[in-house]
Amino acid sequence: MPASYSKARSFAARLSGATTLAVRRSWVPTLIVLVWAIVSHLELVNSYLIPSPGTVLEDALQLISAGTLQRHLAVSLGRVFVGYSLTVLGAIPLALFLHHSPRWFDRLSIPLSFLRVTPPLALIPILILWLGIGEASKVAIIVLASFFPVFVNAHDGLHRVEGRWRELSRSLELNWYEFHRFVLLPGALPQIVSGLRIGFGYAWRALIGAEIFAAASGLGYLIVDSQEMARIDRVFVGILAIGITGLTFDAILDRLTTRSFPWATAVEEQ
Repeated sequence: MPASYSKARSFAARLSGATTLAVRRSWVPTLIVLVWAIVSHLELVNSYLIPSPGTVLEDALQLISAGTLQRHLAVSLGRVFVGYSLTVLGAIPLALFLHHSPRWFDRLSIPLSFLRVTPPLALIPILILWLGIGEASKVAIIVLASFFPVFVNAHDGLHRVEGRWRELSRSLELNWYEFHRFVLLPGALPQIVSGLRIGFGYAWRALIGAEIFAAASGLGYLIVDSQEMARIDRVFVGILAIGITGLTFDAILDRLTTRSFPWATAVEEQ
């Protein structure tokens, strides 16, 4: 009985904490929607420029019932996951390679810096010319946008751990594999996780920009098509879908990394 009582109290405490956190985080969005509704109701702004929340919700339900919103969302997510997967598979191994090869890092520093400071959307005309207007150009934009946040954070994290723990690993006589498995990669994980989250946000934003310029499907295309049809309410639906989807997947990634690598989150919070 005491054990079950303590578990119940622990569960109630966690539930109360989660509820308090949800309320603390949601009151500003709620206030924004309330102000939006009041402005629309009082007709302080032309309804064509800012449609009411009810109008946007009604149109969103229509798009959902017709399957249009889900179709565009699925296309956008598919492009993001392909490009983001290529980024992760390329950026982290490259960071590890250049960490162990300072000479190659010096040789590649100028080209990498040039690509890092060049906006991916500025390369859209060239990418379309080289890769066509299909999926390849959009995936390339996603990779260019998300690569450097992941690469820079991973490389910096590896460099910081190396300086602090190399001597300790030598004193413990760890071999190359043991040092990487138990010291270098776990120690750099907090910054790698931060880079992964930032990189996903960059990938998501770059995809929408690419779809606005050249696409026949996706959330970016939905926004442009709605604007050309003078359906500003559908433009708002597309914008809200982009933001909500990005927040959802960022929260999922945060949750997965917290559960899988709890020490990484603990180091970040210190």
